[in-house]
Amino acid sequence: MAIFQRKGRQDSNGTGSGDAGTETKKKGSWRRPANTAFKQQRLKAWQPILTPKTVLPTLFIIGIVFAPIGALLIWGSSLVSEITIDYTNCENTPAQDPSSLAGNTIAFTNVPSYTYRLRASESGAHPSNPPQYAFINNASNPDVTAQRVCVIDFEIPADLGPTVLLYYKLTNFYQNHRRYVKSLDSNQLKGSAVSVSDLNSGDCKPVATRDNKAIYPCGLIANSVFNDTYTNLTALGSSNISTYQFSERGIAWPGEAKKYASTPAYNSSDIVPPPNWLLRFPQGYNDSNIPDLHNDEHFQNWMRTAGLPTFTKLYGRNDNDVLPKGNYRIFVGLNFPVLPYKGTKSIVISTVSWIGGKNEFLGWAYVASSALFVLLAIAGTIRHLVKPRRVGDMSLLSWNR
Repeated sequence: MAIFQRKGRQDSNGTGSGDAGTETKKKGSWRRPANTAFKQQRLKAWQPILTPKTVLPTLFIIGIVFAPIGALLIWGSSLVSEITIDYTNCENTPAQDPSSLAGNTIAFTNVPSYTYRLRASESGAHPSNPPQYAFINNASNPDVTAQRVCVIDFEIPADLGPTVLLYYKLTNFYQNHRRYVKSLDSNQLKGSAVSVSDLNSGDCKPVATRDNKAIYPCGLIANSVFNDTYTNLTALGSSNISTYQFSERGIAWPGEAKKYASTPAYNSSDIVPPPNWLLRFPQGYNDSNIPDLHNDEHFQNWMRTAGLPTFTKLYGRNDNDVLPKGNYRIFVGLNFPVLPYKGTKSIVISTVSWIGGKNEFLGWAYVASSALFVLLAIAGTIRHLVKPRRVGDMSLLSWNR
């Protein structure tokens, strides 16, 4: 009986073990990829064999194709005229009284940094005099944003446009910093009345709340918005026009306005301006002066952060009129500090072509790549002709040497 009992236990154990194995196998089968050509990596493939007869012609073809593309891009950039005037140190020149402006007795200083890059057909045109600027301290002006003014006189040596664009340019300003880029509340910008507690726990810190009130708009980006102001161009001396008008509409990307509300859901008593906006709103907000972000295209351009520390942003445009050559004056309200972080600020007057603004880098990159491919192809051809090598020679393998 003991023998049968042992045999029974063995059969029982064997059967139990088999069932457990089957059960385990069934439980683990869900991890197995389906038996298809794609999931089992059995797809048909073609692996090219790199031989001199295939590589060298490919290098030549790429080089020949890249060269005209680069030349076309350079030609497109050469159709654009661009004038850049750096007015960073205008505020460091001797301050002058507004009466000197009325009496035309302003003492100007030559602008130390400027560039004229005219289109190829006007490359022989040069300004007869360098741009000049002067600092006007008008502390009695009730508009606090216009108390410190830089007057810039400059020459347009050739007719420009249309279209003529007015940009401002900043250097050494890192809008791409991780904390800076995320420092906003998209729901608040769209008009939602985001609570103080939600703002304090969100991404707007440290510019989220003040005095237990929500900052509108909150965040570092909105707080540091560029607030220098520019007037239209005033013609000096003999000219066919007295003022060249720039429109501030149509300067933001299409669709940007959808990200912002005209009027937030807050009560004016529940919100305060960002710290750097106090010059613009010294008494805070009321029902009549809450900023309309939906139609403020300057604000929308600023909120679209730049990827590099040197960037330009569109301030105004004229799509219809030619800017005649001559001497012009522009007044700049100095409100945005750049010297504390060792940056610079400039005005840029530019035309456009089918390629956009003036940027020759992409074209020269194609030309340089073309030259590199052709040189590699020539070097490879010479090497192949002088010292050819039999394809598939096993004796050249490292372990056979």
